[in-house]
Amino acid sequence: MEAAYISAFAALSGSAIGAFASFATTWLTQHAQERATRLAQEMSRREHLYGEFIDEASRLLADALTHHLEEPSKIVPLYATMGKLRLFASADVVARADKVMAQIVQIYDLPNRDFRNPADRPTQDRVDILRAFGEACRQDLRRYGRRGLAA
Repeated sequence: MEAAYISAFAALSGSAIGAFASFATTWLTQHAQERATRLAQEMSRREHLYGEFIDEASRLLADALTHHLEEPSKIVPLYATMGKLRLFASADVVARADKVMAQIVQIYDLPNRDFRNPADRPTQDRVDILRAFGEACRQDLRRYGRRGLAA
């Protein structure tokens, strides 16, 4: 009689262990998929936000080269995007964005340029004020991606 109990107990234990293993595997797979989805969404949000800042800063840079800042409301969208960056971006990205904003405001104070005059045409290094910001964004995305995958 005891052999029958042992056999039944072994069968029930095997079934329970198999069910638990199946549950654990499903849970771990689901957890990893959810984490990967969250990481992809966060990366996408950051990429969009960085692109939004670059678009707005580029538009304002072109305006600053040929106009004075007569309407401060022109730079409000850039300040709004800057506020969003402070929520999600790394300290390095925020510092580079602050520098870009300061440079744009300084350029508005300079004399207007007439691009028909070769002397007024800016050189690449004087106009590309977004290069350091873009590099900081790329490093931030790379770091965040590695950190997210390692977590």
